[in-house]
Amino acid sequence: MAKLTCYGGAGSATGANFLLEFEKNKILVDCGLLQGSALAVNANKEKFSYDPASIDALFATHAHIDHIGLIPKLYREGFRGDIYSTRATKSIAEFLLADAVKINADDAEPIYGADDVLGCLSLWKTLEYHQKLELNGIKVEFLNAGHILGSAMAQFSFPLDRKMLFTGDLGNSPSPLLPDVEKVGGLDYLLMESVYGDRNHESKEERDREFERVVREAIGRKGTLLIPAFSLERTQVLLTKLKALLEEKKIPSVPVYLDSPLAIRITEIYERVKEGNDFNFQELHETAKIADSREIAEVRGAKIIIAGSGMSTAGRIVGHEEMYLPDPRATILLAGYQAQGTLGREIEEGLRSITIGEKKIIVRAKVEKISGFSSHADSNALVGFASESAKTLKKVFVAMGEPKSQIFLAQRLRDELGVDAVATEKGKSYELDL
Repeated sequence: MAKLTCYGGAGSATGANFLLEFEKNKILVDCGLLQGSALAVNANKEKFSYDPASIDALFATHAHIDHIGLIPKLYREGFRGDIYSTRATKSIAEFLLADAVKINADDAEPIYGADDVLGCLSLWKTLEYHQKLELNGIKVEFLNAGHILGSAMAQFSFPLDRKMLFTGDLGNSPSPLLPDVEKVGGLDYLLMESVYGDRNHESKEERDREFERVVREAIGRKGTLLIPAFSLERTQVLLTKLKALLEEKKIPSVPVYLDSPLAIRITEIYERVKEGNDFNFQELHETAKIADSREIAEVRGAKIIIAGSGMSTAGRIVGHEEMYLPDPRATILLAGYQAQGTLGREIEEGLRSITIGEKKIIVRAKVEKISGFSSHADSNALVGFASESAKTLKKVFVAMGEPKSQIFLAQRLRDELGVDAVATEKGKSYELDL
């Protein structure tokens, strides 16, 4: 027998942290930062509910901070096991974790420092997709999740051909930058994400038409188009779409500012891995330096600004929102998931008065939303993924979504596939027959 305990990512779309306990092994899958409200900030500072020193290995499914953001804290509190991910995930994690240290530097009690990041990176090993690793009789391999560069599902194989899969985050295939999500069958247990478990995206064709419309209308008003974007994957997809619209002359030529040092560095990683020039075009200006960023405000007329963070919780986008949201000529395009408790969610829900820092900001800008740019699978895709193992599944654990998304998806899986599916609960343990 084995045991699964959900210490994070249960009842929440962020903070993934799952513990597998066997007779000879304790294995973590992901150790991410809880994001959103002030409660999340406090929760990230709490001690782990298990002894980090007792963990033998940690498998990181991908480099988003809600899946890796507490690994340095785990190291600080005594973890010295091996960390495994794909090579691309480790490369990106180095940037993101260093950036997290800078963001938290002003905190009176930062949850970890640069030494902790270096410490966990010293334990970090990489695996190729489908490269099998054996840990005391358990075989582990990464399968392509199609979510972001380097993203993986972690599959655990046991004697008697029993299998358990952790999806991490599943991609919204097809993507212009990534392979499709791998199909996986014959599973006994499945722990799957549910960020969009209760809704579907518009089609890719509709998404692209909407994007062209939003950009053209924003330029037509001679205002600023703000796009809060995740530095990893979303920014790169948006750049490819803007490049195509400009090169095909479907929109007028206007300056495009990539105002995120982190996104600039990650885009360079994409260019190295893909060995292409998918992201560069004449109108693009990369403003890594603060002085260059400040000069954007002096540019009159229509312009496009892509900046982080994607949920408007920090980063340069917040300053741009303070400046441009009161402008009725401006447009803000929300092209990704906005977690509860974030400024992005307030804007998405149509609040006309928001608070940035200590300032009250009246939102007069036009608010647009396109969900199809999400790098997460939607409800139909999630059900389709699970259906590949419908005949063999003993239980599906639905996690990594807001409660209503988890509950809705679990019900769909029960109704449509006839499988035993549960919405996971934080801190609850589940027995596994492995």
